[in-house]
Formats: sequence, structure tokens, C-alpha cells
Amino acid sequence: MPTRQEKEQMVAELKEKMEKAQVVILADYHGITVDKITELRSQLRKAGCELKVAKNTLTKIAAKELGIEGLDSYLVGPTVLTFGYQDPAAAAKILSKFAKEIKEGLDIKVGVLEGAVVDKGQIKELANLPSREELLAKVVGGMQAPLYGFAGVLAANLRNLVYVLEAVRKNKEEQAAS
Repeated sequence: MPTRQEKEQMVAELKEKMEKAQVVILADYHGITVDKITELRSQLRKAGCELKVAKNTLTKIAAKELGIEGLDSYLVGPTVLTFGYQDPAAAAKILSKFAKEIKEGLDIKVGVLEGAVVDKGQIKELANLPSREELLAKVVGGMQAPLYGFAGVLAANLRNLVYVLEAVRKNKEEQAAS
């Protein structure tokens, strides 16, 4: 049994992680093998996320101290917290995919997105968003398209100028020959 000081340290650690994370997803887990949890942790770590099992009472205290309201009713039973530090959609995508793969054992309860409590449906919507890389690629593609068009217009004008100069040259040659 942890001492009061250890519990306070755990609450401080949870608070720090919750403040630092862009998204925190709470999920119910049961009957998942250690190998599967290890695999999930590895996938999350690669995406800049972290998985932590914490006591519900300590999570309640940390949330209350951060001013996050509405989590108490979800902090029942075995709860795992997923912290998404870089891309909020990444944690939701990985957890949703993992839940579909194992079919039973992981159920997303609720999330905290930038300090606001969001329900399970909103977490699923977040999981369906394109990744950060996909969005950046679309932005870059959108920026490149007008540039390619502009380059095409400039090239067409130069081509037309060359055609005109060639026609003038041929016309002068014909006049000189006659």
C-alpha cells in the first residue's frame, strides 16, 4: 500500500502528464494479455503517446486539481489513461484500431481534449480525422498547385514569344530570298 507521500507524488505525476498532453483518453480494459498491452504501448510510444494505468481516486484528484469537471462518473472499474502529446488524433486512431483488432477487452470511455471533456463519439470522430502528416501534405499540395499553374502560364507565354520570333525570322528570310 503506497504511503500518503507516494500517492501525492503519483497525483503530481498524473497532473503533469494531463497538463502536457493535448488529449487524454480514458478506456476500460480487462482480459488483455501482457503481450497485447506491450504491443499497444509500443505503438503509442512511436506516435508520441503514453499509456498509463492509474488508480481512479488518484485520477479524480488530479483532474479536480486541474479544474477538469465531468470525469468522476467514468472513473469506475479498471481504467487506463492514454496521453497524446503531439498529435491528438494519433492516440485516438491507435486506441480505436487496437479495440477493433482485439474485439473485446478495451472500451473507450471518455476523453479530455485540451482541458474539455469529450464523449466517446467525439473521440471516434477524432480517430477518423486525417493524420497530421496527411493534412500537411494536403496543405503543401494546395500551395503547389497554383505555383505549377503560374509556371505553366509563364512557360506558355515564353513558348508563344518563341513562335512569334520564329515566324518573324521565316518571314524575313522569305522577303530576303524574293
